[in-house]
Amino acid sequence: MSEIGTGFIACPGDSRFVSPPLERVVLIAKDIELRIVSLVVRCREIANQIVLFDTGSTDETIELAKEVGCDVVDYSGSLTPQALAQQAESSGLSNGLLLFLPISSVWKLSELPLSVNRAREGWDIHYLYRLNQGNGSDDSVVLGESTVSHLIASENGLRHLAKLDNDATADDVSDEIRVRFVKSDAPIQLPQRQSLATASRFAQLFYWMLESKHPLLLFGIPGVVLFVLGYRLSGDLATMFTELNSTSIGVTLITIAMTLIGLFAMMVALILYIMGKQVARIQNQYNWPKGS
Repeated sequence: MSEIGTGFIACPGDSRFVSPPLERVVLIAKDIELRIVSLVVRCREIANQIVLFDTGSTDETIELAKEVGCDVVDYSGSLTPQALAQQAESSGLSNGLLLFLPISSVWKLSELPLSVNRAREGWDIHYLYRLNQGNGSDDSVVLGESTVSHLIASENGLRHLAKLDNDATADDVSDEIRVRFVKSDAPIQLPQRQSLATASRFAQLFYWMLESKHPLLLFGIPGVVLFVLGYRLSGDLATMFTELNSTSIGVTLITIAMTLIGLFAMMVALILYIMGKQVARIQNQYNWPKGS
């Protein structure tokens, strides 16, 4: 096993380096109801099956995942390559090429193409990791003491990982499989894609508001539009009509009604939003089932 750059590589130059299709993406996350829909939709473009390893969500992550056709597995094990491989095998996910993606608060959707490109390189195991504080030498990294950034494993690689001990190191991986370990000191920054990531987060929020029929969207936005239009039109009424007739009275009443309806809609949006927060707090306090 020879070292290249910041990683370890086995069997370089193998003529069998062919890019197999990505069978499934395994998302490892908790409480990502604002992101799960866009993640599943985006991952479905690159894989045949999307699976969520839920690590204990208390929001609507699981419900939303199932609504968009994502399989959900309750996962309470450790986030190590060996444990993830064992869970994948026990869940019947060992066939084909797998991409494990831990979704944290700092993970960005713009990082997904980087992992997909690594999956196309034909490795049996491609492990992008960060060293936990207090871990030893990079030359003999203990897999169980590292943090997964992404893990790509073929059927052979997954089977081999599942058999490794918890204290196994990179040197314990067999030379018979194509494997690479790459240390990542910090998340890869892609400044040219920051705008896309920001737009994606806004799209996630907008989609969530549509799906949840959020009052700030259903009443707030129309209310603001009507109020602003009514207020702007009311300033021109004094100079628009020079005499009192049915037309001027009708326009005046419509303008007043538009302004009042907009103001009323904004008040309703705020009241419903506050009431929704209070109901959710009471449900969480007394462990009431959602939707009851």
